[in-house]
Amino acid sequence: MIIVVAPGQGSQTPGFLAPWLELPGATELLGSLSEAAGVDLSTHGTVSDADTIRDTAIAQPLIVAAGILTLDALAESDHLAKTGGIAGHSVGEFTAAAGAGVLEASDAVRLVGIRGRAMAEAAALEATGMSAVIGGDETEVLAALEAHGLFPANYNGGGQLVVAGPIASLAALSENAPAGSRVIPLQVAGAFHTSYMGSAVETLRSAAADVNTNAPTKTLWTNRDGSVVTDGQVFRDLLVGQVSSPVRWDKCMQSFEAAGVTGIIELAPAGALVGLAKRALKGVPTVAIKTPDDLSAARELIDSL
Repeated sequence: MIIVVAPGQGSQTPGFLAPWLELPGATELLGSLSEAAGVDLSTHGTVSDADTIRDTAIAQPLIVAAGILTLDALAESDHLAKTGGIAGHSVGEFTAAAGAGVLEASDAVRLVGIRGRAMAEAAALEATGMSAVIGGDETEVLAALEAHGLFPANYNGGGQLVVAGPIASLAALSENAPAGSRVIPLQVAGAFHTSYMGSAVETLRSAAADVNTNAPTKTLWTNRDGSVVTDGQVFRDLLVGQVSSPVRWDKCMQSFEAAGVTGIIELAPAGALVGLAKRALKGVPTVAIKTPDDLSAARELIDSL
């Protein structure tokens, strides 16, 4: 089974959407997604600088829109229908919801626009951030987090744990890193996927309450615990709760392995999830779709297995 994965925040780079707008219909699609999100995605995806697109309120809908453009290109050639499953990392779960037919693309980006703004507002209440902890014994790392008043935010697998909390506590952890580990500050202005995002959860829950959902058209895994979700309303509720809950991408990859996944295709802006898969799912072929030039490799992988 070939599956599709959708990246989360931090994967965007200046100008990364420019080549996608050369595809037939892409400009019109992005325009409709911009209107739904309340964000000028065309400008931010082509000419805005790194600092601008790092803003949570811009980055999140931008990433989901890129994923939807990629899904549209794969669907145009009938290759998306040949894939057996889909999952997203953090905000990428909204992309996955669109790819699995749980949400309409316009609803997905509208909710992400609301999510991004609400998370930015929550992040502004206190000086918090996130750091990646690479290596070390997980039990020891978690104990160090508790000692510093920090929280695990993303269990990424492959020896990578993203942690979140007060800036001062993150600095203290970096100065006294657990044995065998490195602590790398991330350019994220907030303690995402922790209780610091409580107000954003309530805002998103209110916005999502009347959104129509459908049952997934393909296998759909959740960040909550790596399990398969078969009910659209359940997945919508998980999308809401995920804002303040840890991302268990490690469990998603364990589920991929248990399901016998034979190939992984990462949607634009790709790279991060393929990198994790290469460490945790050795031998499984992968394709990172960074630009439209990578679509042919993705189609070849789908056709070959």
